[in-house]
Amino acid sequence: MRALFGLSMLFSFVAWGIVVCLYLSPEVETITKRAALMALMAPHMFRFIGLGFLVPGVVAGILPPGWARPAAWGDLGAAFLAIAATLAFAANAPWAIALVWVFNIWGTVDLLNAMVQGPRKLSKSGPGALGTTFYIPTLIVPGLLALHAMIFRLLVS
Repeated sequence: MRALFGLSMLFSFVAWGIVVCLYLSPEVETITKRAALMALMAPHMFRFIGLGFLVPGVVAGILPPGWARPAAWGDLGAAFLAIAATLAFAANAPWAIALVWVFNIWGTVDLLNAMVQGPRKLSKSGPGALGTTFYIPTLIVPGLLALHAMIFRLLVS
């Protein structure tokens, strides 16, 4: 089971890398920085889906709360910040870029922390403890990390 979990994550990183290089990056180059940042933050507004880690029946009862709670609440915080930053851009707020920085740092640290803590805290229960949320780390997290990288690239350019 662990090997399949790792293989799923590996293939997801490869697939998202291809999507970023062949499809997203060329398109981002053709639009304004503001429009690109807004578009790249949009998928992060749905990170409330991480709250699924806290729902009994969606995850197995053996999912360690010491991992699930920070992952779920960290994702919700990232969703809130992505929404706030997008609305700030839409309103042409002078502090919008600062909020994008806060969102991007928060969101990246949240995902990396969950990825580092996951193997340690899930080692006794295994990936099956994720239940139907298995797709979050194996499909969604690699894509979100790729988008965070693109956002950082735009912020420093």
